[in-house]
Amino acid sequence: MDKTKKSSGLALIPFLVFIVIYLGAGIVLQSRGVEMAFYQFPAVVAMFISVLTAFAINYKAGINENFRIFAKGAGSEDIMCMLMIFLLAGGFSSVAGAMGGVDATVNLGVSIIPASLLTAGLFVIAAFLGTATGTSMGTIGALVPIALGVVDKAGLSLPLVMAAVVSGAMFGDNLSMISDTTIAATRTQGVELRDKFRTNFWIAFPAAVVTIILLVIFGRPESSQAIVVDQFSFIKVIPYILVLVLALAGVNVYLDLTIGIFSAGIIGMAYGDLTFLDFAVRIWEGFQGMIEVFLLSMLVGGIAEMAKEYGGINWLIEKISKTIKGKKSAQLGLSALAALTDACTANNTVAIIVDGPMAKGISEQYGVDPRKTASILDVFACIVQGLIPYGAQFLVVASLCEGRVSPMDIIPDNWYLFLLAFFAILSYFVPWYEKITLKGRWDWEENRVVND
Repeated sequence: MDKTKKSSGLALIPFLVFIVIYLGAGIVLQSRGVEMAFYQFPAVVAMFISVLTAFAINYKAGINENFRIFAKGAGSEDIMCMLMIFLLAGGFSSVAGAMGGVDATVNLGVSIIPASLLTAGLFVIAAFLGTATGTSMGTIGALVPIALGVVDKAGLSLPLVMAAVVSGAMFGDNLSMISDTTIAATRTQGVELRDKFRTNFWIAFPAAVVTIILLVIFGRPESSQAIVVDQFSFIKVIPYILVLVLALAGVNVYLDLTIGIFSAGIIGMAYGDLTFLDFAVRIWEGFQGMIEVFLLSMLVGGIAEMAKEYGGINWLIEKISKTIKGKKSAQLGLSALAALTDACTANNTVAIIVDGPMAKGISEQYGVDPRKTASILDVFACIVQGLIPYGAQFLVVASLCEGRVSPMDIIPDNWYLFLLAFFAILSYFVPWYEKITLKGRWDWEENRVVND
């Protein structure tokens, strides 16, 4: 904590205003029976009101001074890097989807999985697709219609199958190199994507293995039947594999995503799914799809800088310090922070962006490696996002299932998310965990990894 700056809880009120507006609007609209109620009020508008609140609270400093501080945060290097990654990730997802990559990936998975293992297989397909595309929503939208057909043909449990799809999608959302949550978590903590992936993987992998075993045991169909699979081309899966492999190999994320965009475009044009003009339009559509999170990140960056300047981060750390006794309890506190914020906002990316600056201060105060902090924020925001019945993931499932299953039927079967929480918390207390997952030591003065 920076002792040279004042401590004031008032500086955090803008964040509270955002949560009250965003959550309150969702509750009111849901009570009126509005579909996707928690996604009707624009998050950017709620954050804009929060910005006005921040300027009003700190009016004594003057508009010019407040805007200088706001602009410093909104245009910081971390925010700008995050915004560029958002744009490139959106472009890649749009082009790869347009050339048939999602359908090819789904059909490839279904074609190689035995009918008797379909429930576990759907979890694996959802996990791969979510990791490759970086979107749990897109994964769920692509897989649920297929999963419904599988349920009807093979006599599977509908709630368990839908839970497998949702859990697998959240696995991918959490681990993907190009998901909004990963980008937000790594950039707010100033760490590399591959480092966060390594840290995160050894929490998610054991949880996924146990989940697959449980699904194999309890998810067997009453009768095994062959599932009809549409024709597909394996080459259309290659851009997803390429992006994943290059990211794990440590290739610069901007170059990685650019390669992904052009590889998907070339394959799409070669197969006649895209023209050159379509390719350009799809890239632009992908950029447009990121506008909301783009603007949201800028506004939050500005407010966060104001909160830091006027003592809000110091105040929060002081309060949390009263319940935190050391590194282990600090990690538990970060877990609770991410979980509660996501429960209030019903948006894991928003939750991470809001929590990022505060989490960074807590990490520095208690010596939590920022690579681990990025993992914690992403893990618990995704866990809660996959368990709240008013989250977009469940609303989409309920809509596609046309009333055949409710979120409350699915939530108890989301075994992976409960196991993910267990293994995440266990990692805080296992001495050798960080030695395995964190290569090198984090130097707080230089803000980078050093190898002693």
